[in-house]
Formats: sequence, structure tokens, C-alpha cells
Amino acid sequence: MGGLRELDRVLRGEATDRPALARDGLAVPVGPLLRVSALLAAGYGVCMGVYGLAARAEPEVRQLLADAVKVPALFLLTLVVTFPSLYVFNALVGSRLGARELARLMAAAVAVTVAVLAGLGPIVAFFSLTTTSYAFVVLLNVAVFAVAGGFGLAFLLRTLEKLTARPAPTPAPAAETELVPAGEDEAPAAPPTPPPAPPATDVGVTAVFRVWVVLFAVVGAQMSWVLRPFIGSPTEPFTWFRPRESSFVEAVLRSFRALFAG
Repeated sequence: MGGLRELDRVLRGEATDRPALARDGLAVPVGPLLRVSALLAAGYGVCMGVYGLAARAEPEVRQLLADAVKVPALFLLTLVVTFPSLYVFNALVGSRLGARELARLMAAAVAVTVAVLAGLGPIVAFFSLTTTSYAFVVLLNVAVFAVAGGFGLAFLLRTLEKLTARPAPTPAPAAETELVPAGEDEAPAAPPTPPPAPPATDVGVTAVFRVWVVLFAVVGAQMSWVLRPFIGSPTEPFTWFRPRESSFVEAVLRSFRALFAG
């Protein structure tokens, strides 16, 4: 329940608004967020595995169990592989974010991504029950992961800009006007004080994160290919893993050709 409350704070923006970040930083617990993320990812994995129940002559219950384990493992292993590079890049550009802050930020971003996945899971299960097209279900899941990743990316960059914003320089006080005795010409009014400039964003850190996000997406796509099958072709027997062959991009292109070829 603690993890769900923290996830709700993150989704509603209560944990990432500027006053809260200025006062406490990104004060979210890593452990509870990762645990609730694992549960939500497992739930989406069950929705992915529904196709193995509906599309086969004999329902394959093991596909549900496999996906409930593999989807959380996909996010965890991708983080393990890519987090060291993020820390090194972040340190090289002189960011103020330490390892603990980076871990909190990544835990929150993954939680947002997985929450979107879990929210779209019932739609994936519905189409898995109502269609026999393996190519369509594959592309549907790829699209759902892309949408969830887009939300996670937007949250990550938006929160990063708030965390790394430098305070704007304080404008110099306006010169005081001298009092003019009665009967003399009035002194010109002092120019209005300009509004305070918004905080400046650390461009170097933002650029590093954008590069790292691309790296994270590439590693995640390849990790999903290593852990396949997630859906399971109805024409092939169930297996926990498949041998290394082809690539993620080639598989997506094959699914496109199969879908539009009828």
C-alpha cells in the first residue's frame, strides 16, 4: 500500500512539483516504487499471455506465468545494464545529481512507464481474446510499450529540468528616486522592476539524459528479444526462451508484412 500511495503521488505530480523539489528534492522511496512497479509489470505480463490461452487449440497457461515473470525482469535487467553509463555520463557533465538522486529519478520514471502499461493491459487482453492475428497482437504490444515509454520519457525529462534548474540571478534593486519639493517639476518615475527570470535549465545534463534515453530504449528492445517469446506463436510449441536469431527490428518488420499481406 505504501508503494501504491507513492506511485499515486508521482502520477498526480505531488512529489515532483517545484515547491516540493526545492524543499526536499525528489523524496520518493526507491524500494516501494520498484516493488509496486514489479507487480504492475507482472499484471501487464498476464495480459500479454492471454493470447496464449485464446489463440491455441489447447490453452497454454504457462505463457501467463512466463510473461508475469519476464516483463518485470525486462525492466529490471535493462536498468541494471544501463544505469552505470548514466551515472558516469551524469558525473562527467558536472551534474549535482548523485547516485541516490539518480536512483530515485529512475525508479519514479519506471513506475510511471509501468503504470501506463498496466492501464493499457486490459485493452491488450481484450484484443488478444477477440483476434487470431498473431502479427496484430505483436504490433499492438509494441505500440503499447512505445506509448508507455513516451509517457515515462516525458516525465523523466520534465522532472529532470526541475531538479537541475539553476536559480535565476536576482535583479539589481531599482535606484531610489529623490523627493522633489512642492511646486517643482516632478521627477521622472522609476522604471518598473522586471519580473524575475525563470530558472535556467542545465543544458548539459538534459542532453546527457536524452542520449541515455535512446540507449535505454535500444537496450530494452534487445533485452525483450533475448527474453522472448512474450506472446508465443500459436503455430509453435511453448518454450521459455528461443535461440538467438534475427533481431527485434527484423521481427517487427516481419509482423508488419504479415499483417498487411493478409
